[in-house]
Amino acid sequence: MPKSILIADDSASIRQMVQFSLKAGDYAVTQAADGGDALEKAEGSKFDMVITDLDMPVMNGIELTRQIRALPGYSRVPIVILTTESDSGVKQRGKAAGAIGWIIKPFRPHQLIEVIQKVLP
Repeated sequence: MPKSILIADDSASIRQMVQFSLKAGDYAVTQAADGGDALEKAEGSKFDMVITDLDMPVMNGIELTRQIRALPGYSRVPIVILTTESDSGVKQRGKAAGAIGWIIKPFRPHQLIEVIQKVLP
């Protein structure tokens, strides 16, 4: 059974690129258009990993990370932030919220797969 990954990004083209990249790696992908949508999906399903954009409407990626970490069964689920932001202070806030990694856009599909293979057993 493929690992399930929730991808939250307000850009449809980024979500599609991530989904395309991950399907090639045989992962099941669920898309969310913003942080609120992602939280709702995480509350209704169990995902093996979450990849979230930082800047989104409704709820940003750091707050989404905090909220998902508070859900039952999500304390150890890998959460990676995928963003154009590379500021170390923002990265620290992401880690403090519970993110385990940071991928800078633009990314190459093989880079994304490599990160996922490292964090998903």
